[in-house]
Amino acid sequence: MSPGPEARESAYELFRRGSQMLADRHPGAAAVLLERALAMEPGKASILEALGQAYFNLGDHATAAQRFAAIVEADPVAHYAHFGLGLSSARIGDAVAARRHLRMAVLLSPDNEAYQRALARVVDAA
Repeated sequence: MSPGPEARESAYELFRRGSQMLADRHPGAAAVLLERALAMEPGKASILEALGQAYFNLGDHATAAQRFAAIVEADPVAHYAHFGLGLSSARIGDAVAARRHLRMAVLLSPDNEAYQRALARVVDAA
């Protein structure tokens, strides 16, 4: 049974408010709202991406990696998810995964300078 229009609107409103909290640099509050939205719309890539950003900004890199990995699993060509997973993997000490995902991000979006710089930092650190 799929959620009705009210639930989708509620999930969207939670996502919108959570995204605003993230933009306003309140990642803890953002994570609370976004987790509620994710409970209503499990697997929704936009919510998972925002949650990954929130947890990364909170310093919870393992949870951020889980959120980005869920996107990559569902959509292997999601370049930003590879980028987030690569950065998160680097922060938790998994250099192999960090290089793999950052290389994939660069491969999928070769003109993105942020991806290139992140990959260069991880490769130089090895």
